[in-house]
Amino acid sequence: MNGALVSFSRLNSYSMKDLSYPIKFIFKISSLANDFRAKDAHNKTIGYVRQKMFKLKEDISVYEDETRKKVLFKIKADRWLDFSAAYSFTDADGLELGKIARKGWVSIWKARYELIDQFEELQYHITEENAWVKVMDALVGEIPILNIFTGYMFNPSYIVTNLNGEVVARLKKEPSFTGRRFEVQKLKDIDLDDQQRIILGLMMMVLLERRRG
Repeated sequence: MNGALVSFSRLNSYSMKDLSYPIKFIFKISSLANDFRAKDAHNKTIGYVRQKMFKLKEDISVYEDETRKKVLFKIKADRWLDFSAAYSFTDADGLELGKIARKGWVSIWKARYELIDQFEELQYHITEENAWVKVMDALVGEIPILNIFTGYMFNPSYIVTNLNGEVVARLKKEPSFTGRRFEVQKLKDIDLDDQQRIILGLMMMVLLERRRG
């Protein structure tokens, strides 16, 4: 647990103590790759996320910034093309920090994920708040002219809950024509290493869910 904190502090320009919410995920629309920046409330970049293209197995790098000179974290799938795949987080030295696991066939209707710590213990659940938002987005998206407004009309959100059922954070897609902006709000005090794990988990989840539609 302490190792994860030291790793983040050593690699990034400031420690997790200085993270200021809300955190914004902003996708690039000028890139063929699935890239996005993570920025804090002071518009400071806390990570640049890049997903390698044409990979059967997910391979994501979290860099310090858009120059991509320094890798902070790696996220990789544990299984090949599996609905129940887990995605492991490691720091630049290969130290395991935890993982996010998708809840298999249950997630086809309403997205459900589990956040697991570096000791293989379940810590948090991530759940889509209203599955109908995604259904309506898909339906209206097939209607000419109206489909250009779906990014403003339908914006799914996801809650992070601890094992006591308390909501500790929320990720929500912000209204936009391109559907490229997401915001993470912290709703309850969270341990410092858990904040890191939650942010990494939401980074992976938003890539998966954005691909679903």
